[in-house]
Amino acid sequence: MKSGLNGTYSKVTEFILLGFRTSPEVQILLFSLFLLIYTVIVMGNISMVLIIRTDSRLHTPMYFFLRNLSCVDLCYSTVIAPKTLALFLSQDKKISYNGCATQFFFFALFVGTEGFLLAVMAYDRFSAICFPFLYTVRMSQPACVRLVVGSYICGGINSMIQTGFTFSLRFCGENRLDHFFCDVPALIKISCVDPFVNELVLFILSALMIISTTTVILVSYAYILATVLRIPSAHGRRKTFSTCGSHITVVSLFYGTVFFMYAQPGAISSSEQSKVVAVFYTLIIPMLNPLIYSLRNKEVKSALKRILVKKKYLFINLRPSTKLTVNQEQYNP
Repeated sequence: MKSGLNGTYSKVTEFILLGFRTSPEVQILLFSLFLLIYTVIVMGNISMVLIIRTDSRLHTPMYFFLRNLSCVDLCYSTVIAPKTLALFLSQDKKISYNGCATQFFFFALFVGTEGFLLAVMAYDRFSAICFPFLYTVRMSQPACVRLVVGSYICGGINSMIQTGFTFSLRFCGENRLDHFFCDVPALIKISCVDPFVNELVLFILSALMIISTTTVILVSYAYILATVLRIPSAHGRRKTFSTCGSHITVVSLFYGTVFFMYAQPGAISSSEQSKVVAVFYTLIIPMLNPLIYSLRNKEVKSALKRILVKKKYLFINLRPSTKLTVNQEQYNP
């Protein structure tokens, strides 16, 4: 515990995640709900990855980026969900200092990477619609790999800086985090030093990341809109712009939540409101993304139908051969 006389303090070696402070009955209900959401996340994103890998018609830059987006969604929800589920059932709410730092590092890594990936996907649509004859050159396989690797590198740099500044704060005895995972606002609240420099650096870093990615997205779609409006037929305009529909929906959900969390006055000061918003961008969005791309995308739905028909065809063809083998064995002397 910090001493006001000599300035000594006991270093925090673990944190207590308070989570959602409700009755045991509500805790069980929330556990069931979160488990259902996480199950849908795992199944939806793994299915999206497998569909894209299996169907050769989806081996294009757009679906290469979508496959990586599904992997990122699965990873950053997995960083949060298992520990959150354990909090609902266990009396032990503790997480070690190093465990807290690790959780935050990977969460910041994958969330930052998702923001850059969404910007890359907007640039991909811009290249496909505005420069169709140069598309295969601009978005060659090496170029796509470099863009994805660059997204991970930018997410990693963001994560290292945020983690370094956040866990350079001094925690003097108080270790109860009013949250269900290790997040910056909750950690800053229990710090026993002036967090002004940390908040300033983190705000500038977050602003740079958000502004840079949203600028790429907005400029890309401005050019896309201008190009689409020059198409003479209404059917052609709808068909061209429909390829962007799923991406626009995902971008709106992701950045809408980020702006609500960090731009709305009072959002950080209200811990309960912050928890609800955090649930949305840590679990709900990763659950919705594969559903949005599968329901709004005709190519993904067609690929899924082809895979199911192929499986059914193989199953039907295997049954008679099995019966024939059994009958032959029965009548052989």
